Amino acid sequence: MITLEKDEKEMRKSYSETLLKLIKEDKNVCVLEADLSEAISTLSIKEKFPNNYIDCGIMESNMVGVAGGLSLLGKIPFIHTFAPFATRRCYDQIFLSGAYNKSNIKILGSDTGITAQHNGGTHTSFEDISLMRSVPNATVMVMTDSSMMENIIGQVKGIYGIHYMGAIRKNAYRVYERNEKFDIGKGKVLKDGNDITLIANGIMVAEALKAADILEKQGVSAAVIDMFTVKPIDSQLIVKYAKKTGKIVTGENHNIIGGLGSAVAEVLVENYPIPMRRVGVQDRFGQVGELDYLQKEYKLTAEEIVLKAKELL
Repeated sequence: MITLEKDEKEMRKSYSETLLKLIKEDKNVCVLEADLSEAISTLSIKEKFPNNYIDCGIMESNMVGVAGGLSLLGKIPFIHTFAPFATRRCYDQIFLSGAYNKSNIKILGSDTGITAQHNGGTHTSFEDISLMRSVPNATVMVMTDSSMMENIIGQVKGIYGIHYMGAIRKNAYRVYERNEKFDIGKGKVLKDGNDITLIANGIMVAEALKAADILEKQGVSAAVIDMFTVKPIDSQLIVKYAKKTGKIVTGENHNIIGGLGSAVAEVLVENYPIPMRRVGVQDRFGQVGELDYLQKEYKLTAEEIVLKAKELL
C-alpha cells in the first residue's frame, strides 16, 4: 500500500534556503521579489545579502525587465511571484526581454493551479505551463516536493537561459528522499507496470501513486512516471511506455489544454499513437476553497485517474 506523508519542509523554505546557499558560493546570484518576500520566505536573503536582493514591488513586468538587465551584466537573477503574475501578467516581457533577448532568467511561479486556495480565481493559474511552453527555448518544469526544488534550483543556476518552475509554496507530499538527483528533460519512473502508464507532475504525482495502488488491488499493473519537465519533454520515455503498456493517463494541476496532457499527446500522435486520457482542469477558471474541496471540484484526484484508466482498460 502506498503511504504518502506531507513533507516536513515547505517548498518555499527549500527555495529560499537553496538560494541563500547559492549566493554564499556565487555573488552573481541575485533574488528579485514582487512584494512577496514573506510569502516565499526570502527575507533572510534580504537581511544577509542586501546587495543580492531587490524588491521590485507589485510590478511584475518591471521585475522581468530588471532581471533581463541584470542578466546582461553577468548576474544570475531568480525572480518569484504567484504563478499567474509570473507568467500571463508579464508574458510580453518574458518573451522579449527574456527569451528573445537571450537573457538568463530563472522564474518561480508559486501556488500553481488549485493550490492558490483562498486567493481565489484572480490568483489561480491553470495556464502557466501552456504559456511558458510557447516561449522559444524556454525550459518548463513543475516541482513535486522540496527535495526536487532544492536539486533543480541548484542545477538551473548553472544552466544559461529561461527556466520556469511552477510549485506550491507550502508542504507537498514527500515523494523523494533528501539529496535525490534529477535529470532536467528526463522523466522519473516511480513505479514500473505492464498494463497502463500514469504520467503526472506536481501535486498530481501523489495522486497517480495512490491511483496505481488502487489499480494494483484490482489486479492492474500501472506504471507511474513523474514528468516534471514538460519542455523539453522526455519523448523517448513516453514512447517506451506507450509500447510497453499500450495505454496512458496523464494527470496535471493545470488546464488540459496546453499542459502536460497536450505535450504527451503530441509525442504520441507523431511517434506511437495509442489510446490515452487526460486528467486535469476542464477549461475552467479558478475559485476560492480549501485544497481538498478544490481537488474534488476539479476532479484532480486518484479516483478520477482510476476512472480514466478503467475507461481504457
